[in-house]
Amino acid sequence: MYPKQFLSLLHDETMLQKTLLRLGGIEHSAPIVVCNNEHRFIVAEQARQIGLQELSIILEPFGRNTAPAIAIAAIHALMREADPVLLVLSADHEITDENAFCDSVKKASRLAESGHLVTFGIVPTQPATGYGYIRRGEARESGYSVDEFVEKPDRATAESYLASGDYFWNSGMFMFKARAYLDELQKFNPDMVKHCYQAADHMTQDIGFLRLDDDAFAACEADSIDYAVMEKTGLACVVPMDAGWSDIGSWSSLWEQGRRDEHGNSTHGDVMLTDTENSFVHSESRLVATVGVKNLVVVETQDAILVADKSKAQEVKQIVERLKQEQREEENYHRIVYRPWGSFDSVDEGDGYKVKRISVKPGARLSKQMHHYRAEHWVVVRGTARVFRDDEIFDLQENESVFIPLGATHYLENPGSEPLDIIEVQSGSYLGEDDIVRFEDMYGRSDS
Repeated sequence: MYPKQFLSLLHDETMLQKTLLRLGGIEHSAPIVVCNNEHRFIVAEQARQIGLQELSIILEPFGRNTAPAIAIAAIHALMREADPVLLVLSADHEITDENAFCDSVKKASRLAESGHLVTFGIVPTQPATGYGYIRRGEARESGYSVDEFVEKPDRATAESYLASGDYFWNSGMFMFKARAYLDELQKFNPDMVKHCYQAADHMTQDIGFLRLDDDAFAACEADSIDYAVMEKTGLACVVPMDAGWSDIGSWSSLWEQGRRDEHGNSTHGDVMLTDTENSFVHSESRLVATVGVKNLVVVETQDAILVADKSKAQEVKQIVERLKQEQREEENYHRIVYRPWGSFDSVDEGDGYKVKRISVKPGARLSKQMHHYRAEHWVVVRGTARVFRDDEIFDLQENESVFIPLGATHYLENPGSEPLDIIEVQSGSYLGEDDIVRFEDMYGRSDS
């Protein structure tokens, strides 16, 4: 529920925010973000934080890989304007040279305007075995035709690719006209195009989001754009990009991408190192100190801490499998949960009590509700709170509080122009998020 796209890993901004901000050097219309329904509030909030007001957020009820997602975006773009050129970007790439990125995009746009389906080939810097490769063909204006897409190679094959100079890493970024992509997809998978049109035709508005039709999208086959189109079309071209690209596939790759001190250490947050070498140490909420260690990955967040040998960092997948097997919440949920009105952070929990820090956006309001099994005590720590409790309406300022008895109908809103932060202390026999009877909700939700 909180994947790497939404994390601040190498910058103050998250990877999604950096992707959107990277468009500043390119003339473009309002971005289209395709995401899972469960991530909608995080996407909207992160766009708001960087001042991005004009964008379309299309919600997939479930994942169907990149080919249908891009088809949906192409169909939506055609509803807005006549056959625009689409720049298709993953939201989890690191690019250090944004001028070089923009230069490659401008070169690709000329090929895309002439009807080609362009992929960006990363100029390889090492014989990497973790990426697929693209073999270039004949020169085409500002790029090359594509001779072949090849799967992830072994080390010896990767070394031969690097030595030849004819191969690029497959970046997973593309550029083409909306109609050109849909026409090629129609050739190779007409059913997918049909279901995508049906899902888009019955798309509904939902408080700033666009919801696809569940049944139509469910019928759509899952496939990647590489397999569905790019490896089959005769219109594929590749434009080289040498822009400090990485897909940040592991914690050790963050160490490779990040700035390192004279001892080879890369750090983030409140960190103190003594006699430490070639390590990646990431802190989000407290001081992390290391003494006398080498080649480690140490990652501290509010809800978990990871310590791993840097060479085995990808084996964290085994921990994730155990989390699934043991049905632990950490497999799905981060401690901070986003809602359309803001977010809450579960600060502490014990037998019969739970403490949350609740942040409410200006002008936002929680639903009108009641609880069967818990009472609540609210303390305002920042801003002004307007409280509705049964038949009462009153405002609370900083350092003021209110008690919400078990069974009382209540809601809370932020009437101010600044965020509202409150501390909520719950007490009762059951404190689950499903103990809620909702009477009224300005966001049209029946869930939390």
